[in-house]
Parts: sequence; structure tokens; C-alpha cells
Amino acid sequence: MQSRILRCVAGDRVACHTGGDWLTLLSSGGRRAVCAARHGEPLAPLAASECISGGSRTPSGRRSSSVSADRPTHRPTMKTPALFDFIRPHWRSVVIVLAPLLLLPLLIVSPSKEAKCGYVVLLMAIFWMTEALPLAVTSLFPVVFFPLFGVMSTESVCIQYLKETNMMFIGGLIVAIAIEHCNLHKRIALKVLLLVGTSPRLLMLGFMLNTMFLSMWISNTACTAMMVPILQAVLTELKESKMLAFRRSSSIRISISAPRESVLENQDSQRNLSITEVETTVVHFQTAIPTQDAVAIKQAEERLQKEIDQKYYRDTICYFLAIAYAANIGGTGTITGTGTNLTFLGIFNSAFPNATGLNFATWMIFNVPMMLLNILMAWLWLQIVYMGLCRKGKSSDEGNPKAVRQLISTKYRELGPMSYHEANVLALFIILILLWFFRKPDFIPGWASLLPAVKIDDSTPAILIVIIMFILPANLDFFRIFLDNDEKHTTFGRKRTAAPSLIDWPTVQRKLPWGLVLMLGGGFAMAQAVKESGLSAWLGQELVGLSVLPPWLVVSVICLMATFATEVSSNTAIANILLPVLAEMSKVVRQHPLYLMMPATLCCSYSFMLPVATPPNAIVAEASKMKTKDMVKSGIVMNLLTVGALILMFNTLGVIVYDLDTFPSWAEPNATSVSKIVHRIAFNHTTPISLSY
Repeated sequence: MQSRILRCVAGDRVACHTGGDWLTLLSSGGRRAVCAARHGEPLAPLAASECISGGSRTPSGRRSSSVSADRPTHRPTMKTPALFDFIRPHWRSVVIVLAPLLLLPLLIVSPSKEAKCGYVVLLMAIFWMTEALPLAVTSLFPVVFFPLFGVMSTESVCIQYLKETNMMFIGGLIVAIAIEHCNLHKRIALKVLLLVGTSPRLLMLGFMLNTMFLSMWISNTACTAMMVPILQAVLTELKESKMLAFRRSSSIRISISAPRESVLENQDSQRNLSITEVETTVVHFQTAIPTQDAVAIKQAEERLQKEIDQKYYRDTICYFLAIAYAANIGGTGTITGTGTNLTFLGIFNSAFPNATGLNFATWMIFNVPMMLLNILMAWLWLQIVYMGLCRKGKSSDEGNPKAVRQLISTKYRELGPMSYHEANVLALFIILILLWFFRKPDFIPGWASLLPAVKIDDSTPAILIVIIMFILPANLDFFRIFLDNDEKHTTFGRKRTAAPSLIDWPTVQRKLPWGLVLMLGGGFAMAQAVKESGLSAWLGQELVGLSVLPPWLVVSVICLMATFATEVSSNTAIANILLPVLAEMSKVVRQHPLYLMMPATLCCSYSFMLPVATPPNAIVAEASKMKTKDMVKSGIVMNLLTVGALILMFNTLGVIVYDLDTFPSWAEPNATSVSKIVHRIAFNHTTPISLSY
């Protein structure tokens, strides 16, 4: 360790600086001065003979050859062009100006309705992928450009922003906010951790199962943000217990002079020293023994600390990546789990209004096993990479499961018993899931068949539960009309207050992601414009050549393109761009639409490589301070594993659940026009019409 002296005033001030940190300057006579101050602050005085005008000083006091501090060093620097320095802070403005201009030839060469729609679609795609404008603002482009270009009327565009799918999304989000509002999600998470176990492998599995289940119902971002503080507390407890055990079992022994030997008379007592005792002894030696011995002890402790940090850094990264992977995978389990799922549902229903076989129940029948398989692969892969699952010998330290369990139990007890508020929210949440699942499960008659005159979708039960949450009280204090003497005494002079509802509007207004709602609407408007302008038909004709390729190869290319594109762009934006094209492509190549569209949708959630890919990735990268290369190293394999598993599952279980071997009649190109005619006849008819297919 060498310290370069930048400034030295004999007998008054001294400054030692290396790499941005102030260090200890050791004098040749054995005394030392601690540089514990920044620039210009007084430090411990030294004799004039102990000051060196330049060069470096080793712990023994010898000078080493170096450049004098009086002669400033000049390092050659690479100069960037002045134009680049000017553009770099304003790159968003450059994109906003250049993108419309570069796409302008599309309107000049072919001023057709298809070209005008393509111009707006490409412009939105560029702005979505670069985020030159906020995503929600770009989502409002259809309201302006489609009417001005004559593609769609303003009324037709605006109605796309609050379709049934958007209302379902809003209802599901408000229920999720109510779960967060009463801390029910934290109670569920801590209870599952206690049930699964607290050994390192089971602990990681418990965190993954928790995050996976919660992200099926609440937003991935909120789920990850809730799990990170719990994980940090657990990892801190693990590290402290492992540091103590490592110090006790360490074979490092420092030989020092007589004063230390008088303190540590035998080595057996040294092995049993606690951390506090070791630190106290070191401080005593630094004041009682020669400086060189104190430095040796300090260096040994630094080596020990560095070894501990390196030993458990990998385990820490493993736990945090496990949470991010589980949050991304868990959102695929339900159709309301992520915005991309709902984007798919809206575009699919718009392109194929007569489609059958896809609902909340059939989505879960396929995607829950797929989700569990991905979680298992992620758990095994992270253990292979970071915990040495397939290595010889002991792969992972057992740590201190008792201490971890005690910590989790303490946090669970701090929540207290389940309140009336939590119980009500939990009951309504379960009722909503049952209403969604049994609305039209296909394998049995659903409750929606009780009202055959109208079509009931999933947004109806969602909004029903939301309304009930605003009606029911969070406590039962308003029932306590008759008070006993003690209660009368305590409440005398105070006005009775109304019990709050299970969820209040200010909380909903603050937590609901309104920008994501606009993104869904913008995607639906874009998909509808592509359909009405004829652009989808043109794209379909251009993709006829793909019909000669094997279907599994086409799906593989689509999945890989989607999963790697979402690493650098919004997954909802990629889904909005890709799914309308795939819907038309399925008609041209006469392949079941779900065979192309659903894998692409799921792959938009398989983003594990970069912190910017998804909010869960960004949260864990910031919380753990992990290097990007660590996330890329394991994430690229996870991308390939999940895509491979999806292709395998879709060609086996997917074929059974969705009957993918046949091209459905509702996907025929003329099915949409026929459905519109039937709808008009039924609307103008005086009696209900029963249609059988």
C-alpha cells in the first residue's frame, strides 16, 4: 500500500491521497498520523524530517520513485468532436425532429391510406423504442394523426382507449392496490417463507414462489419493490452470522512482537474470540505495539473482510436475480398479470371477434404449468451458476437458518393478527378469481351462461369487486353504538368518525399507472387503424412466402426476436407493434392465430439480460449494486431456456388446450365481415336471435 503526498506543510498539515480516499501516513520513526480530513482541514502534526515533498512512501518509511507532486501530471485524453458533445445531451430532440423527416418519403411516394397508417405506426414504433417522448405521450399519437390523415375518425380512435380490456385492467389494478394498501401481500410473503424453510436453497425457492404468486395478481414492479427490503434484511442477517463463523474458523494467524504475545498467550483462546474481542484487541495493538505490526494486523483484517465479501457476493446476486426472474415469469401466469397479456387480449379480440377457446381459465390451464416450469429452471440455473449445484464438495454454506427464521418470524409478528380489513380484501380477492375462472371455462357451463341475452366479459366482475371495496368499511367501529362506561369515558368530548372504506380514491389515484392504461389504448387504436386502413392485408400478402417454412421454425424466430427486442425497449410497445402483424400473418399462412400470437406475447415478458429491460430488473440491479455483466451472464441463458421451454410446451400442451392443429373457422378472412352483418341483423331484430355454429 503506497500513499502519494499531494501537499505537506512541516509540523502543521499533511495530506495523503490515493484513489479518492484519505489514508494513514506512517512516519519513519514508528509514529503515525491519521489523515481523517478532507482538503484544507487540519491533520495531526508531523516533524519536518518526516515530511516528503514528493514521491511515495511505503509503510516502512522508504521513498519510492515517482513523479513529484510539484510537477502536475498530464494524462492524454481523447477529445470528442464538439458536434457530438452538443448533440449528446439533446439526443431526444434530435430524434423528435429527424424521425418524422426521415419517414416523410413514405407519404410522398405512396400517399395511400395504407402508407399513411404505416407512417404513423413506424413513427410510434421509433418513439416507443427510443423513448424520445414519454411512452404515454407517444400512445396519444393516434388521436391526432389518424383523423388528420383520414385513416379513422376521432370517435373511432378515442373509443379504443377505454375498451373492455382496459376496464378489466383498471379493475384488476385497483384490486391489487387494495391488497398492497392493507399489507396483505407482505403477510402472504412472510408466511410462505416460514412454511417453505430457511436453508439457503429453500430460502431462495421461497422468495421465488412468493414473488411469482404475487406478480400473478399485482404489478411486477410493486411486487419486486415489496420483496427487496425483506430480502435485504435476511441477507444482512445471513452475512453477519457467516462473518462470525468465518472469523472463528479462519486459519489466518498473524505473528507479531512481544506486546501482542503477552495479550494472546495461546492460540486456542484466539480461535474462540468473538468479533468484538478481536476488534478491541486490534485497537489496543495499534496504540501499544510498533506501527509496522499494527499495519500487518490491519492488512490481515482487510484480507479477511475481502475474502468474506467475495465469498458471499455471488450468493447475494443469486437471491436478487431470483426475485427479478420470478417477477417477470409470474406475470405470465394470468391474463391480467402484465400489460403485454392484456395488449394481446385486446388485439386478439379486435382481429378475431368471434374467437373461442381463449379466456381466463384456458389461459391459466396452459400458462400456470409453463410458469412453474420456468421457475424451476430459473431456480436450478441460478444455483448452478452462483451456488455450485453441480460442483464437487459442499456447494453452498448452510449459514444460520435459525437466525433467519427468527428474523422472518419477528417481521411476521410485527404485522400482528390478521385485521378485519385484510380479511375482507382477501375474501373479495378470492371471489374475483373464482368469478374470472368460472365465467366461461369451456369445460363446464360458466355463470355467464345464465344471462344468454347479453355477452358478459371479465371486466364486469372486476369492476363489481372494486365497487364493493369502496362500499365496505375497513373496520367495524360504526357498529359500536352502545358503549360501556370505560368506552364512554374515553370517547367523551370526541366526535365519532366514519370508518374508512377498504380502499380510498386518493390511494387509487396515486398508485394507478395511468400511463400504462394509455399505452394499452394507443396500441389498440394502432391495431384497429392497421386493420381498417388495409395495411394488415398488405402485410399479410407480403408474408405469404413464410408459409413454406415449418411452423415451429417461424415461431422460434418470432420468439427470439420478441425476447431480445424487449431487452432494450418497452415490452408493451413491442407487443403493440408485433401482434397486429402476426394476427394478419396467421390468416395468410393459415396457421392458428394463437400459435403465433401467444408465444410472442409471453416472450415479451422473458427479459432477463439487462437492467433496463423490465422494472424488476432495474430494481434488483440498483438494490444489490450488481454489475451489468453479472445479469447478462445468467440472463442470456435464461432467455434461451424460457424460449426453448415455451416452444416445447406450446407444441405439446398448447396443442391439447387450444386445438392448434386445425385452422379455426372464426379466423377466416371473411369471418369478421360476416360477424358484423350478423351483429347488425341481431341489433335491428325485434326478437333475440340464437346462432349455432
